[in-house]
Amino acid sequence: MAKKSILNKESMTFLENYLNNASPTGYESEGQKIWMDYLKPYVDEFITDTYGTAVGVINPDADFKVVIEGHSDEISWYVNYITDDGQIYVIRNGGSDHQIAPSKRVNIHTKKGIVPGVFGWPAIHTRKGGTKEQPAKLDNISIDVGCSTKDEVLALGVHVGCVITYPDTFTILNKNKFVCRALDNRMGGFMIAEVARLLKENNETLPFGLYVTNSVQEEIGLRGAEMITQRIKPNVAIVTDVCHDTTTPMIDKKVEGDSKIGDGPVISYAPAIQNNLREHIIETAEKNKIPFQRHASSRATGTDTDAFAYSNGGVASALISLPLRYMHTTVEMVHQDDVENVIKLIYETLLTIKNGETFSYFD
Repeated sequence: MAKKSILNKESMTFLENYLNNASPTGYESEGQKIWMDYLKPYVDEFITDTYGTAVGVINPDADFKVVIEGHSDEISWYVNYITDDGQIYVIRNGGSDHQIAPSKRVNIHTKKGIVPGVFGWPAIHTRKGGTKEQPAKLDNISIDVGCSTKDEVLALGVHVGCVITYPDTFTILNKNKFVCRALDNRMGGFMIAEVARLLKENNETLPFGLYVTNSVQEEIGLRGAEMITQRIKPNVAIVTDVCHDTTTPMIDKKVEGDSKIGDGPVISYAPAIQNNLREHIIETAEKNKIPFQRHASSRATGTDTDAFAYSNGGVASALISLPLRYMHTTVEMVHQDDVENVIKLIYETLLTIKNGETFSYFD
């Protein structure tokens, strides 16, 4: 008998709309509106802050507060310099990869609307000869919007500071591989929204306040999480983000660890991870026969977990990651089974957390 999918038609429609909408760091608000509109039936109220983090709250009057969190922003580019002949040079907004840029289509976001363009690249015929071939670098990739002068570019509404995203949209490969730009970490926002949906549909009553948090500005230093944790002042935080599938070519497992899409959520080990909370999550996975993998970080997880853990005098925090192929490209890939198992693991963990639980090492 085939297992019943956690995701339904409405879930998938939301996911596709949410992914296809651009949500670059610093400009997440339109994506947040889509997210809140979907989440509205499943929460009691919303919190939003000055920079755009959105939080759906269940049991807002409860003293004990648990956060489940993902981040809403995607990597992008800024217009940095426009040449006299109309070429546009860029700087990063987050960890954008210059090596994938050549020949990519782009959307430049302006007050007049989207201006389409392309990252041009010299033809292979012109790159032959005695000199060593130039790789793509930040200082030699540029965008062509079909203009021959700077004034033409400016007339389109493009100016220094305009943000640039890729237009690549959601697709499914081989029935169960989700592919899109910005799965890092729009999938996190999607998965925590699905947890809230399941709690509502299953009539589960939690003994604490649940703060379903979609933070902004993670890609430039966990900034949204830093802000919202001071606002919420949670007791516990369970963060979900993506991590690397290390089974693809050119990745050294001795350096990056051993994780694979389809093999389950990845549970992290790091100084910021509260050990008792992590073990509680592992026990929950084992009890519910949810497959999982393990990953060790060194000094930091590099995710919003670090911001929550070290805030407010210390917040018991853990990280459940979704394994992903081709991070920070336009063809990021995850497995539907992993998506559903992350949702299930967070959901089942919430059902086992007691009101007032400290996860203390000394009790």
